[in-house]
Formats: sequence, structure tokens, C-alpha cells
Amino acid sequence: MRVVLFGYQKWGARLLASLLETRHEVVLCVSHPESLGEHEPSIFQEPVADLAREHGIPVLYRDKAVDDELVAAIAEHGAEIGVACNWRTWISPEVFGAPPRGTVNTHDALLPKYAGFSPLNWALINGESQVGITAHWMDADLDRGDIITQRTVPVTATDTTEDLFHRTVELFGPLTVDALDRVEFGPFDWQRQDPEHASFFHKRADPDNRIHWDRSAKDLVNLVRAQTGPYPNAWCLHEGRRLRVLEASVSTNRAGGNHGRVFAREGRGVIVVAGPDSWRGDQHGLVLQRVKDSDGVEYVAGDYFRRMGDYLG
Repeated sequence: MRVVLFGYQKWGARLLASLLETRHEVVLCVSHPESLGEHEPSIFQEPVADLAREHGIPVLYRDKAVDDELVAAIAEHGAEIGVACNWRTWISPEVFGAPPRGTVNTHDALLPKYAGFSPLNWALINGESQVGITAHWMDADLDRGDIITQRTVPVTATDTTEDLFHRTVELFGPLTVDALDRVEFGPFDWQRQDPEHASFFHKRADPDNRIHWDRSAKDLVNLVRAQTGPYPNAWCLHEGRRLRVLEASVSTNRAGGNHGRVFAREGRGVIVVAGPDSWRGDQHGLVLQRVKDSDGVEYVAGDYFRRMGDYLG
């Protein structure tokens, strides 16, 4: 089939690379300006437009895919179907409906859960045992169209979001090619998304990464893992200055008292009292293993905290 690709960064580039190895012909590439993500982690940076131009595919840049000129370009290049991957903004119904067969979107979550933004981070924060990617039909509701096919990726106890990114990004191409085969040859048994199991998440921002010590140590470990570099780290305040937490674990012993208190040493780390009803003494604390101060200096937590008894805000 003749394909118009709406793609951006490494996700889009890996998907385009897969399409170039198939019988499908990518006749037009629509991408965001590179400046849109210039401050994002370097692991994302792989311009899909460069690969498109190397293979003689015309490229159009758009902040949003909404204009009549884009609809006309899709028709002019004879695109039969659209494919969207890591498209960050609105694609209007006129645009995603311009290809006669419609447009397939590939999203890095097991829909209907984790529609929206930062799905891998949110899934890890919530302690999911698996993540994955979904190819689905694009419609007027964000990430709500019928599912064509999915693939799952297991989450281990030590995985970070970066680990999950590297494992899922390589699946975007093969999964989308599989979806195009199904669109062309069947089976045509699309799965309607069950709204009873749907969840939608917002973009993560700095306040979302703040550590709240009334949460369980297990939940806080998940937050730290979800926000390890290159993502903005989980953080708290120590003596009024920001302290980033790079690595943490659940304490071996239970730690009672008021949450947020730097309580005792454990190995090379320090235990901070955490959890709802922490004063009852029936919950484990959070062991800070590695931290980074507001000057950007990294420490083993046991070296950073010279005394016990401080409170972390």
C-alpha cells in the first residue's frame, strides 16, 4: 500500500526503517520541526525526516496536522493509508481521514489502559507487570480507536523507563507492518476498546516527580525507577534545597515514626520513614541509595547524610 507517515523522533525513524524493508511504499512523510523536542533526552533524537529524504521521500513539517494544504498533499501523493507514530499534537479528522483506508496509530501502551501521555513512566509508577504497544485505528477520540493488534513487554523488578523505552521502540516497526498486513488481508476482527477498562494520563511535569513520604516505600521505588535519567529525577527537599533521588530500595526492616524522617543507615544507604500511617511501625521505609544535590554533585546516600534525624520535605 501507499503510505503517508506522521512520525517523529526515534519512534518514527524506526517505524520508517521497517516500512522501507516491506512491499509498502511510503509516499509522504509528515514530521514535527526538530525544535519541538530539542530539549528532550538524547535517546529520543533520531530525525525521521533525514531518513525519509535519504530515500527520496518528500517531507512536510507541521506543528499540528490540521490544514487543507496537508489534505491536498496526501491526495496528490496518492496515499492509501496513514500511519502515525509519536505524533505529539492534534491530527484533525480531515487529515487522518484523507487516506481512503484511514490512519493507523501506534501507541506505547496496552490500550485501553494508559491512553494519553508518558505511558511507560505511568505504568512503571503504578507497578505494572507488563507494558506494550498497540496499533489502532485513529478516530476523533485520542487513543480510543478500535485495536488492530498489540504486543506485550514484561517488566522486571529492576527495569527503568529507559529500559522499557529501548525494548518497546524496536517493536513499533514490526507491529505496524503486521497491522498493515491485517488491514490489507485480514483478519478484519478489530477489537473495540472497553471504556470500563480505559485510563487516560496527562503529560508528566516537575511537580509529578516530587516524593510524597506518605506513600508506601514500594510506590516510591517505582517513582524513582520511572524517573531515572535521562528523565527528570524524583526529588524531595533537604534543608530547603532540592535533592534528586537516583536510586532507592525498600528497607529490609520496618521503620516507624513520622514520614520523611531520615531514620537510620542500611548498608551504604539511609532509611527514610515512609508510608501512610507510618507512625504505627508496620511499614518498610525507603532506602535512599544514590542522590544528587542541587549543585549537580552525585553522592552515595550514606556519604551525603552525615547525621540522622533530618526531615525531608
